[in-house]
Amino acid sequence: MINDATLASYVARLRLGDRVALARAMTLVESSHPRHQALSAQLLDAIMPDTGNAIRLGITGTPGAGKSTFLDAFGMLLVGEGHRVAVIAVDPSSPISGGSLLGDKIRMSALSRSSSAFIRPVPSGGYAGGTSQRARELILLSEAAGYDVVIVETVGVGQSETEVANIVDCFISLQIAGGGDELQGIKKGIMEMADLIVINKDDGDNRQNVAAARQMYRSALHILRQKYPQWQPQVLSCSAQEKRGIDAVWQSINAFYTTLSHSGELTALRQKQAVAWLHQQSEDALLSMVFNQPDFADAYQQTEQAVAQNRISPRAGMAQIQQLIQRLFLT
Repeated sequence: MINDATLASYVARLRLGDRVALARAMTLVESSHPRHQALSAQLLDAIMPDTGNAIRLGITGTPGAGKSTFLDAFGMLLVGEGHRVAVIAVDPSSPISGGSLLGDKIRMSALSRSSSAFIRPVPSGGYAGGTSQRARELILLSEAAGYDVVIVETVGVGQSETEVANIVDCFISLQIAGGGDELQGIKKGIMEMADLIVINKDDGDNRQNVAAARQMYRSALHILRQKYPQWQPQVLSCSAQEKRGIDAVWQSINAFYTTLSHSGELTALRQKQAVAWLHQQSEDALLSMVFNQPDFADAYQQTEQAVAQNRISPRAGMAQIQQLIQRLFLT
């Protein structure tokens, strides 16, 4: 158990790549308990000098695109080249029970058995954007533990999943062809954020459909504004099942990193992401402080009941809340 007395020991073990220490550190960071949050801050401060040296990838895609199968093959390719791979696999939380299946270790069977890989299934907890609220901090912990490729697999929930681009370097959209849903992959928000588009299941009778889809995606990319002046997003295809074309994806990722590193864009991107994370955390902390005030909490509950019972409109309720905030905190 990580506590004030054992924190230094866990930091030392984490730096040595201790998988148990990494798992417990992630559990601590994910905890919402106030005491754990204070300890998490100390832990993250201690490991910051050991972070920033990994390739940070985001993998997203429509359900059924084969993200887990792709990651299993892709991760094993990297392990075979001597890399240490961490996968943060975000599962959607049930809106009814709040639980998640967290079955990614089962789906990534080969990678989960590798001593050079670490897979952390985490629930989204209903957090908007397709990622876990603490995913960025889990990336930092993985880097401190010596994993040089960290992959965030998102839940694939639509355009809001592009939020993952705010915590990774290279954003990869995994798509399929021949299912009649190719237009889902051409949603403007996803296309503009993708650095690579990979069409999976390029095998068997589907190869002709994949070839047509590649041309369609390439045409769509030419009419969109590029994310970076130095990098033209690429459209690739692969068969994760047959483990074919996976090496070409890795080559394109390396080309992306070379291009952005030489131009200075990679450093600028990570600085921008760090500041954005500070803003988000500040907003969350301020919101928590407001709702923890008894006077505000009571008044908000009354307003909530009035809206639920149709005694006032949601807009009028918001106006009441704004007036309450001004009276309690701004005067």
